[in-house]
Amino acid sequence: MDTDSEQPYPRESVKSVVKEVARWKCVCAYDGGAFDGWQSQASGNAIQDVIERRLRAVLKRDLRIHGSGRTDAGVHAHGQVFHFDTVWTHGADKLRLALQTGLPRAIQIKSVRRAAAKFHSRFAAKGKIYRYEIFLGEADPFTAPYCWSLNRELDWKAVGEAAAMLRGKHDFRAFAAEGGTERETTVRDLRRLDVARRGRRVRLTFEADGFLYKMVRSLTGTLVNVGLGKLTPADVAALLNSARRSAQVQTAPSQGLFLVKVIY
Repeated sequence: MDTDSEQPYPRESVKSVVKEVARWKCVCAYDGGAFDGWQSQASGNAIQDVIERRLRAVLKRDLRIHGSGRTDAGVHAHGQVFHFDTVWTHGADKLRLALQTGLPRAIQIKSVRRAAAKFHSRFAAKGKIYRYEIFLGEADPFTAPYCWSLNRELDWKAVGEAAAMLRGKHDFRAFAAEGGTERETTVRDLRRLDVARRGRRVRLTFEADGFLYKMVRSLTGTLVNVGLGKLTPADVAALLNSARRSAQVQTAPSQGLFLVKVIY
């Protein structure tokens, strides 16, 4: 038997394979409770640091990944997106498995696929969806790490009125914390702000074309203060129109916040 005839390709073609640098788009989920946020830190304990160490182990070289945006310490994610460029000839599934192996259980690589060379996790994003979880009462040990426990009832009519004022395209400077690396404008289109309650669990869902630094947590803290009677819907409208941060704006705790999805 002519064994060469059983080869799918001539032996010479295997040697001539060009190993191209490709851009890889990854979606990951993480429990942020034990990490110093997404963005690389001197501590080496940011989620970006952990993933980059795993990439170094797989690829045998240093590599920088680029995320869709940063999440603060304690914030969680269902659908954070990042990309990197490298040579990999074994397919996307094997790359995902190689990345996942050795990562802590708090970080999951949900998907890996090859992307267009011009794709950028941050600059190609058309919007994001965040969720904030509130528990009315004292949350149990299995719920507390993923919500803001409030021991008081809220005025839901007032909360709904304030939420309606915040929806739409506005200058959200009053709800941005200092320290962020912002674009030229602080105008954002808050396309969705839903308030849903089921028993003692409350879920706030935010969707916008982009978010300022700590904007979701600031909006959440403001809505809670409206519900507690510390602010009125009219106060929220005044804050929005002022385009200036003040002590009236409270930042909600990080553990209740989830990055749900990045929209492309």
